[in-house]
Amino acid sequence: MPWHAADAARHASSAELAQLLCDSRVRTLALADAYVAALGEDLRIPFAVQCNPPLWELGHLAWFQEFWLARNPQRVRGVHADPLHPRTASRLAQADAWYDSSAVAHASRWHLPLPDWNATRAYLVAGLQDTLSLLKGAGREDADLYFFRLALFHEDMHGEAAVYMAQALDIAIAPNLLRPLAQPQRSAASSLRIDAITWQLGSGAGADAAGGFVFDNELGSHRVAVPACAMDAAPVVWAQYLPFVHAGGYADAQWWTPEGWAWCQAQLKAQARPGPRYLRPAGAAHAWEQLLFGQWQTLDLQASASHLSYFEAQAWCRWAGRLLPSEAQWEHAAMTRPDLRWGDVWEWTHSTFNAYPGFVAHPYRDYSAPWFGSRRVLRGGSNATVGRMVHPRYRNFFTPERNDVGAGFRSCVLL
Repeated sequence: MPWHAADAARHASSAELAQLLCDSRVRTLALADAYVAALGEDLRIPFAVQCNPPLWELGHLAWFQEFWLARNPQRVRGVHADPLHPRTASRLAQADAWYDSSAVAHASRWHLPLPDWNATRAYLVAGLQDTLSLLKGAGREDADLYFFRLALFHEDMHGEAAVYMAQALDIAIAPNLLRPLAQPQRSAASSLRIDAITWQLGSGAGADAAGGFVFDNELGSHRVAVPACAMDAAPVVWAQYLPFVHAGGYADAQWWTPEGWAWCQAQLKAQARPGPRYLRPAGAAHAWEQLLFGQWQTLDLQASASHLSYFEAQAWCRWAGRLLPSEAQWEHAAMTRPDLRWGDVWEWTHSTFNAYPGFVAHPYRDYSAPWFGSRRVLRGGSNATVGRMVHPRYRNFFTPERNDVGAGFRSCVLL
């Protein structure tokens, strides 16, 4: 199955986790080195709502691992651990005051007296050694390994965010820090018929009951009626998306919701031209270039359209007379149709990020619950997503205006 690496990571043994945690940390430090090369060791960037200060991000990664593992007396209880149980002391006396994302407001992170890069790197190195030492004595049950798996996936998520931020800041990163994508093999079947079905959405039933790691927002398996549709076999590519731009779609309110149109107008003021982020017209008619980590390159028209907001995906679908699939439609297709190509980009769905029935927050309480109702669900994964995070049941979620994420979409039409 195409998500073998993700399933294996969710069931990883202690020995496998040790290797995966080291792999994730190597990527973190390689990304950090790219930032240092571009910004200097103070790692200062201008304030931005969609970013965190890089030095804070790196310290937060070390803190998160230490907080939930080395400092957590209840780590062997897994999802039943009390998140408020007193912790042992940190290696850094002020770590909780600096790096606790649940308590430290975003705006204040830019003004904290953080340790310098060398001290932060030492904190990362020492913390990983503590984690690996604990892992050697860990049991084999899912509860024993829960927080090790959580720390792994948490670091992978922040690594992906670091790639997005590098793109936004024109910071060059090594190609090996991106996941290679399969070459598009577009068959004659550009659209797939997806039959109507009652789908078991979410984890916790059937094969999923075999154990392993599950994010709290995936639990609450429930039956959902999925209507028959014709769905794109692959995400929408630039050759399909750009005719909407050429046709004046960014200047025509009829294709946008009121919220989307307001966002579109604000973007026009910010970047002084209509169109997707990181693209600009080239010399020839209807030719485009794409800005990738600070370098303008000829746009590959057969690449999946990316760095699009939910509003843009929705507007294109209205213009094309199509729909965004729901997350149930997407999950059903991804898990039952091997001819559905996914994993090139995160894909906006029509679904609002809501709790599944019977939702119970896991110990990291702020992972899902605060964001229900205010985000849209994305499925799939981008080239900034490591393979072990590319799982068909994984629910990513962002506010609809986000176009810094490697997100695109696919479309469908009901039958």
